[in-house]
Order: sequence, then structure tokens, then C-alpha cells
Amino acid sequence: MRNGTGAELRIRGLSALRRVTIRSGRKLMPARASTGKASGRTRNNHGNSLRKAFHEVRELIVHGRLSPGSWIVETDLARHLQMSRTPVRSALHLLQREGYVIEHTNARKSRMMVAPLTLEDAAELYPIIGHVEGLAGRRTAMLSKSRRAEIVAELKNLNQQLRDILEAKPPGAGGIFDMDRSFHRTIVESGAGPRLLTLHKSIEPQAERYWRLYASSIINDLHLSVAEHDEIIAAVAAGDPDGIERALQSNWQNGCARLARVIEIFGERGSW
Repeated sequence: MRNGTGAELRIRGLSALRRVTIRSGRKLMPARASTGKASGRTRNNHGNSLRKAFHEVRELIVHGRLSPGSWIVETDLARHLQMSRTPVRSALHLLQREGYVIEHTNARKSRMMVAPLTLEDAAELYPIIGHVEGLAGRRTAMLSKSRRAEIVAELKNLNQQLRDILEAKPPGAGGIFDMDRSFHRTIVESGAGPRLLTLHKSIEPQAERYWRLYASSIINDLHLSVAEHDEIIAAVAAGDPDGIERALQSNWQNGCARLARVIEIFGERGSW
């Protein structure tokens, strides 16, 4: 086809290969159909880097290596993780959405900081976990009697290990959190579906921050938690959905009250 400018456009077929010919003799190379492999690899690599950055930064926060209330220097964090700043920045925004990081803004600039540990936050967080675990516990109570017997045996073993810590002279805080977490996870993982499991896994590490930083003080009330565990175990053995939900929620609510007394004595971490 021709027009008044003298340019000629010739299209051969309907395939993905197209050739444009200009009268001057200059030719453009045929366009190649994109396979999408390169862009797919790029997206996968970015996704993997983002997940890695998210989990590693969260671990630093949960274990107190990034202290509550401390400023986050993105370049230093990326250097520590041996990653580029892009996935680290994206990870920080995800952590902000989940409450591990907050943004502090003034007239000149905004900066990210590790979320402080406060009474107000704990008072909201602990009941949420209690309700999530209560829902999972109801499903655990509906399992077969033989399956519940296996779970009860595992729960009794974990609770006995906590008793052994109490009877040690002197008692030590080491391992308390891991055993308590295993106790609760045994119930949740036995009954929860994929949605409840995902929700629990996203919330539980936030409670772990409080446990790890205040564990040495909470140990004085460990006998109370062990007794509450006995009530949970009894409800599982009886196959009592209402009883296990009530016992789990009570354990978390009482745990929050015990934590509040410790925070009142030693102060909130990272809050001013």
C-alpha cells in the first residue's frame, strides 16, 4: 500500500514475525515473539528475595536483635542481609502492615522504626490469638477419640517439661517459650484448616516478641500457666469444644494480665 509520503509498508502474513521496509533500503529486524521466560525468572527472583528479606528481618525483630523503638537504616540492613535495597524496602512495608514496623513522620522526613512493645498492643494482640486458637481448638475437640488420645499424650509431655523447669533449682527461663509454643501449636495444627493456620502463623511471632523480652520475669508465674494447660488438656481429652475454646482464651487472657504486671514494673520497650 502506498501513500503520498512515498513510504511502503509490507506486512507478510499474520504471524508474529513482521518486517517493515522503508524505500531508503533500511530494514528493521523482524520482531521475535517473547517467550516470557526472562521476565518470569525476574519475577520469581524478586519474589524469593522479598520472602527471604521478610522472614529474616522479622526474625531480627522477634528475637530482639532489632530492638523495639530502634530506627531502621535501610542501607545498613541490606548490607547485613547481603541483599539489595529493593527487596528489603518491600519487606519493611509488609512488616509495617503486620505491625512489626511503624513509620515515624515529621516535617522534614519519614523513617521506619521497630514497633515498641506496649501494654495497649499486648492487650489487643493476646485476645486475638486466644480467639484464633479457640477456633482451632474446637476442631481439635471434634477429632476421633483415638486421635485426641495421641494429642493429649503429647500435650501432657510438653506440660511436664514446663513443670520440670519449675522444679529445677534455680528455675531457668531457657526453653520455656519453645515448649509453650509447641504446646499451643500442637492443638492448632491438629485442628486448624489452611486459613486458620495462615492467620495464626502471621500473629504468633508478634506475641513471641513479648515472650522473649520479658521471659525472665514471667517465669515467676509459670505455675499458673501450667495449671491452665491442665484445663486445656482435660477439655481435649473429653472432646469438649466449648471447654477447650474457653480454656485457650482464658490462658491467653490471663497471660496478658500477667504480662501487663511485668510491663508495669519494668516498663514498655521502645516506647517514649
